[in-house]
Amino acid sequence: MSPETPQRPNILYVMTDQQNWRMMSCTGNPYLKTPAMDSIAASGVRFDGAYSANAVCVPARIAMMTGHYPGRFGVGLNGHGATNPIPESDLRNCLGWLFSEAGYETAFGGKTHWACNMSVESIGFGEKLTADSYDDLADRAVEFLERDHQQPFLLVTSFHNPHDICLMAIDAYTRAMGEELRYPQMARARENLAAALEIPEGMSREEFFEKHCPPLPENYEVTAGEAPGAAPGSDFRLWARENLSDEDWRLHRWAYCRLTESVDRQIGRVLEALRAAGLEEDTVIVFSSDHGDLDAAHRLEHKDVFYEESSRVPFVVSRKGTTDAGRVDENHLVSANIDLLPTLCDYAGIPVPEGMPGRSVRELAEGRDVADWRDYVTVERGSGRMIRGERYKYCVYDNGDPCEDLFDLREDPGEMKNLAGDAEYAEVLAEHRRQLRAWVDSYGDRIGQAYVPA
Repeated sequence: MSPETPQRPNILYVMTDQQNWRMMSCTGNPYLKTPAMDSIAASGVRFDGAYSANAVCVPARIAMMTGHYPGRFGVGLNGHGATNPIPESDLRNCLGWLFSEAGYETAFGGKTHWACNMSVESIGFGEKLTADSYDDLADRAVEFLERDHQQPFLLVTSFHNPHDICLMAIDAYTRAMGEELRYPQMARARENLAAALEIPEGMSREEFFEKHCPPLPENYEVTAGEAPGAAPGSDFRLWARENLSDEDWRLHRWAYCRLTESVDRQIGRVLEALRAAGLEEDTVIVFSSDHGDLDAAHRLEHKDVFYEESSRVPFVVSRKGTTDAGRVDENHLVSANIDLLPTLCDYAGIPVPEGMPGRSVRELAEGRDVADWRDYVTVERGSGRMIRGERYKYCVYDNGDPCEDLFDLREDPGEMKNLAGDAEYAEVLAEHRRQLRAWVDSYGDRIGQAYVPA
């Protein structure tokens, strides 16, 4: 970096796909080992109350890059991204443009999965490292970090796994129905999943299930009084809920861990290159995921629902020597996709465009008091809206009778009993309805305005 260049930090954003907040060994999960992810948390702050803006790929990724909830653009599902373009004015305020125009070297590698008019170039990144989101992404990111950089850089590495877990239920369903396998182009993903499902060599099936395979989760059963709209309506997911055996679900959990470990190894190579280049103390590292996976909770897998395993994600902010090393923030609710852009801009000294709903978590990560932090965080879905406060989570859906869920997360962290129909909680329900409606109206949520109670 030349002497006249301001000493602004480099930014490394590391993201995975479909990783829920429990899927790191530093969270106390004993069924996997994630030394790379853990190392980021060891030098930074892990926000335990971080949620996706929308727990499915395209909407969540739109939120990351634009700084806006996808409902602003009429996007609620992956399919909407193919038809709903992002307005040019919002494209020009995307993450890549903000950093490129501020003098940063910008590079993006890996999975995109955005709206129809979003590309690495159209959102302002100067370099596309690779479209591969597996080992080649790690290779290209290492090469990027080994270069001589004359400007501070923003490097986004968008890895694929543990997303390959998606194919387990999809393939089981299509085989049971005698149908052709869906997504024939995903051969590498099927190879990864097959490897992840393997029982350790030399071990009997009995020993494997007795001593090594993760047990069923505590919230394995279906929620009492579950609103019909809460569960996904797709054919293979409802089939999985009714037909997968306990052993099948445990194998699903085993494979999910192994796929998470595989992406951790790829991330580890990037972090090793950063350290070898002597850049670690000059670089802000943010680690997160677009959304989670249900991981057998409520006899469900995949994402796109409001249950914690689907909507709650890891969010770690680290700048070695500056952030409050190793601390877990359990007191502040974070929108991992929405707060990303303001946080990165804050570290880079870049003004955040007006009207963005997110907030920088920098002060929280550096251990400073923030008196006016938000009281709740909102999550969107193609067929619903959710608000999560300090104690309660309220969900409303555009279908079903009843069409609402209310959970007391303090007393019922597994979300096993829907309280929306309980007269004892009528005022709690009414207050959360008011809060969510006020948010929908103030933000201009085009989808939610049609069904969120007034």
